[in-house]
Amino acid sequence: MQIELPQSTVPLEAKSPYEMRVNLSRNVSQSVIKQAIDSGDYGFLHSFTTGSAVDGPGIRVVAWTAGCMWRCQFCHNPDTWTLTNGMPVSLDRAVEEMRKYVQGLKVMKGGLTVSGGEPLMQARFVMRLFAAAQGMGVHTALNTNGFLGNQLSEDDLNHVDLVIMDLKAWDSELHRRLTAKDVGPTLDFARRLAARKLPIWARFVLVPGLTDDLQDIEQIATFAAGLGNVERFDILPFHQMGRYKWKELGLDYKLEKTEPPDRESVQRVRDLFREKGLKAY
Repeated sequence: MQIELPQSTVPLEAKSPYEMRVNLSRNVSQSVIKQAIDSGDYGFLHSFTTGSAVDGPGIRVVAWTAGCMWRCQFCHNPDTWTLTNGMPVSLDRAVEEMRKYVQGLKVMKGGLTVSGGEPLMQARFVMRLFAAAQGMGVHTALNTNGFLGNQLSEDDLNHVDLVIMDLKAWDSELHRRLTAKDVGPTLDFARRLAARKLPIWARFVLVPGLTDDLQDIEQIATFAAGLGNVERFDILPFHQMGRYKWKELGLDYKLEKTEPPDRESVQRVRDLFREKGLKAY
């Protein structure tokens, strides 16, 4: 039996992905949430944003999911950690929202990106949305930490045109300190994508005093270069744009006094990746 959830009065489209949104599904029972996620009939979304030029090729529509099992110290959207902070959105509504932009996305050689949060916490919804998007001739990109990649079947991966994957750290102890999770499943998923020759755009967040160890970074670069399917690697300088969310949510923000990296440090890391033969930006 298909469930029906009330439509949220909060607009689906946000002004930016940094907009704070909380408790949008607080009145939905856990049993209904589980049923919705298992079926994929509903997703729990932070928002949609339009006009993105940094979340895949061309100009993109981005669906931001709620829920994440990682607790990255430098996360700029900690309100997306909790699934019930997202609004319930039926698959039909999400598809119709997507349909509004189809012609424009084709002209601008863009597509649909699903990010988060962690989209694979809602894998059925995401894969059904991707299948619908591909049916409209729209390019699909999955922005994931890869930790739950083993939940996707080979058929599921047919609905993904590009994977955008963050590689936070190579050293397992450092990775666990950064994210509270092991790096192994992420690396395994990257290897699986490489075996399929499914394109990856990789990302690395450079945080002074935290992720700037050049030996660790070189290990990441060596791994990425060896995969053979990494089309580009973006070096993202740490910023403080999400600091206010940590304060509003009452979370312990350990990077309060951390400054963004200087240009020279970013260029040094970028050059290291380029030395491995990667297109680094």
